[in-house]
Amino acid sequence: MSEDVDLPESHPRYESLLTRHRIEAGVDRGITSRQGLIAQGRGEAFDYLLGERTIDSADDAERAAAAHLLSAEHPVVSVNGNAAALVPGELVELAEVTGADLEVNLFNRTEERIEAIAEYLREHGATDVKGLTADGRIPGLDHERAKVDADGIGAADVVLVPLEDGDRAEALGEMGKTELVIDLNPQSRSAEVATVPIIDNIIRAIPNITAHARDLRGDPDAQRDAIDTFDADSALTDAERTIRAGDLE
Repeated sequence: MSEDVDLPESHPRYESLLTRHRIEAGVDRGITSRQGLIAQGRGEAFDYLLGERTIDSADDAERAAAAHLLSAEHPVVSVNGNAAALVPGELVELAEVTGADLEVNLFNRTEERIEAIAEYLREHGATDVKGLTADGRIPGLDHERAKVDADGIGAADVVLVPLEDGDRAEALGEMGKTELVIDLNPQSRSAEVATVPIIDNIIRAIPNITAHARDLRGDPDAQRDAIDTFDADSALTDAERTIRAGDLE
């Protein structure tokens, strides 16, 4: 997917416009669904009110998420079309640092999109991408949305689900999985049911989680402290307060 876009980095909306370009290119390539364009616009509105920055409570959440991934027995990073279009290389790097599997999991699932996303992740360095087998199911969901790999999300104890839809996030939680959710809306069902809600833009959140993981690797005490000191309700409250205040910087 081409990153070529005629936009100077000095443009005040550079990151936002580059993100839109990546989503648009993802649709052209068959990675992102057209509904993903709407979801991106909705998230961008929340990010604008956050000041397009990682607030302190989100950074705490990202550190806790890194600790959960590192301390998990079987961590999995779930990848949908928007995530693949926006941060493919960053997702691959996070999986490598934490030892997590990558699994393509889609709301609007087709075999063509699954394969296109898997191939795109391979182009960015992934050596093994799950999601094609689809020999497991998430209880409580119907049809295509319930499909997962039995040895991937099906067997995972910790799942990072960036940009996930609410009912699937809730169903994964009901399976007893520790769920790490990236969502710019603190009132979304995904964020509210998450063990660790990360109210941040995915283009900042994934690199931040990776950086924290590098810092926490090999230090189980620090990992446990990051997990124990994180409070999901406080993080959601802080993000909502920031958005409502519109405290732009």
